[in-house]
Amino acid sequence: MASVLSRGGYQVSAFDLDAAKVAQVVEAGALSVSQDQVANNADLLFVMVATGAQLESVLFGPGGVAKFMAPGSVVIITATVGVEVAVGCAERLGKLGIGLVDAPVSGGVARADAGDLLFMVSGSSSDKAKAMPLILLMAREVADFGEIPGDAQKAKLVNQLLCGVHIAVAGEALAFAESLGLDAGQCWSALRGGAATSFMFEDRGRRMVEGPQEIVRSALGLFVKDLGLVTAEAAAHSLGTPLASAALGLFAQGRDEGHEREDDSVVIEISRRQLPRT
Repeated sequence: MASVLSRGGYQVSAFDLDAAKVAQVVEAGALSVSQDQVANNADLLFVMVATGAQLESVLFGPGGVAKFMAPGSVVIITATVGVEVAVGCAERLGKLGIGLVDAPVSGGVARADAGDLLFMVSGSSSDKAKAMPLILLMAREVADFGEIPGDAQKAKLVNQLLCGVHIAVAGEALAFAESLGLDAGQCWSALRGGAATSFMFEDRGRRMVEGPQEIVRSALGLFVKDLGLVTAEAAAHSLGTPLASAALGLFAQGRDEGHEREDDSVVIEISRRQLPRT
């Protein structure tokens, strides 16, 4: 995402704990800086992390960048951090005169590199207006969910419910095919052209039939986090989520078995052990 902005002509100052990732964006024209420096003179600060706790640490923890930001600047949260965290950060930043655009994304690594992400956004019209030219460089589509930070997180949780269930059922379906004595790859190839397909069946299904992935495009542990946010938010609104809860159980089992940092397509291994073979 930072590389897309840099290639689009913006001066990007980048920080990440992973030096290899910083090196990639430097190749695209960005400037590598320390965490303390990343917000200096920045009109807009995009934060892409894994968890709400990480977001709060980046902004307000030791070495947190919020204290270096000027009034009138805007933080754009592009991660899935949950409603409560987004609302809380907006309130704390607002007291410093800093705006917040809640803007979680969907699409994965390849689409991020192509500037082809789906952005779900919410926040004040003035804050969104400042961020939108840069968001549009990174986006295939932008869905505006209004003026309230946190509402875009709600939309992203709906997205993650669907994605998590689709990944889990793709693994179960392909393991089911194998248990029937069929070739999972042939089934995947045939069914991806019919009514039963989905993006996750197309994308993760391919990885499942290819076998263990050396390159991790989406870690299994992220769906433990995201589906945990989904089920907690649903419970807070007195809604049962049996399918999301079942999918969460599969991902949590994978985490407990040591697969947390592996590609989430590894969830098929759990289904393979649970389905009887002919």
